[in-house]
Amino acid sequence: MSRLTHVLNTSIATVAIAANLMVAPANAFCGFYVAQADSKLFNSSSKVVLARDGDQTAITMASDFEGDAKEFAVVVPVPTFIERKQIGVVDPKTIDHIDRFTAPRLVEYSDIDPCRPPMPAEMAVASPNSRAGQPSNYPNRPQSYGVTIEASYDVAEYDVLILSAKESDGLVNWLVDNQYRIPQGAESVLGSYIKQNMRFFVAKVNVERMSAIGNRYLRPLQVRYKSAKFMVPLRLGTVNARGPQDLIVFALSRNGRIESTNYRTVKIPSDIDVPLYIKDEFGPFYKAMFERAVAQQNMHAVFVEYAWNMAWCDPCAAEPLNSKELVELGARWIGGDDVGTTPRGFYGPGSNTFVTRLHVRYDATSFPEDIVLMETGDRGNFQGRYVQHHPWNGTAECKAATAYRNELPLRFAREARNLEDLTGWAHKDVAARMEATGQPLEAR
Repeated sequence: MSRLTHVLNTSIATVAIAANLMVAPANAFCGFYVAQADSKLFNSSSKVVLARDGDQTAITMASDFEGDAKEFAVVVPVPTFIERKQIGVVDPKTIDHIDRFTAPRLVEYSDIDPCRPPMPAEMAVASPNSRAGQPSNYPNRPQSYGVTIEASYDVAEYDVLILSAKESDGLVNWLVDNQYRIPQGAESVLGSYIKQNMRFFVAKVNVERMSAIGNRYLRPLQVRYKSAKFMVPLRLGTVNARGPQDLIVFALSRNGRIESTNYRTVKIPSDIDVPLYIKDEFGPFYKAMFERAVAQQNMHAVFVEYAWNMAWCDPCAAEPLNSKELVELGARWIGGDDVGTTPRGFYGPGSNTFVTRLHVRYDATSFPEDIVLMETGDRGNFQGRYVQHHPWNGTAECKAATAYRNELPLRFAREARNLEDLTGWAHKDVAARMEATGQPLEAR
């Protein structure tokens, strides 16, 4: 029997905008991630928040673009015309919060004295959890390209255009002639969206306005629209990518878990005991485990890392988001009167909001189509959760203590096998690290 002593959160955060065309010649998402455990994890990655209510969608796109702000731009296909009131910016701390709240986690338990029967409260603690005007500053006439500027807006530090086009080559030529550097191969992808009668949300930074506002960083952009289409348009982001990328989607809904309809949705391996030394190497451990899971699915799966009611958590990697934060991310069905935090383990303002964290490793070959999503009624709880058990080191003598000590080598061996199966790491390396941290393995 064990007592829960600690929860260690590692954030598999991503750092740039989904489905974008960066003006600067770089990776598609041009971002670097440094884990909380001082380990770089997924450095070609992005994070997106989706809130879905009926046929209403809010998509929030986060960026940690590092460079000259005037070199930043984003092009995102949208299924309908976008009015100014449907566009906003979000505090990046809110996205960081939902990232921490849903991140895969390491939990620690301490074994209790085997000679002392556990009290009911200790048994409860030890139990594992359940599973429109046209702008004047664009000199090239769009009509000659078959491009229509349907609207232009000032949105905080961004200049935003809503474009439609008749042909992809005309759209590409207009973007290039207006100082957008479009990567080779973009034309065919843009053409597929044009055939679907989709419009294009184009944003770039207004440096003067950004300076006047006093911001030193780019805030995440949010777009809200009504459409039967529920999707993540990721194909544009593959055009100028230098290899596979990672996308993390935080999906909010009233009803339950969000899943992909055109790719397999798979739960990440979870609720598995691992050796004690993983506490100091959780970043490399999770990266290796995720890469192995991706390879086992031939990079054709969407992985669930977290699915839970937003009002509570067990164990908690961070405090649940409050109503103000949830509304800011697009969950407007809950109202925003209660701006306080929700105590851990109790139902609060997010009780009618369900969050799903999806993690995708993709490239143009493995994911030739955008990810189409659907709401389900499944409100079953799930989290990427890895467990450590600290052995009891007392000196008490009884039959239970003798049996406990005799069983420890078998437990250590199981933890080693778990780690090797999850990551593909060599047994001799795992055994050496375990012995150095007080978990010696018997020779095979």
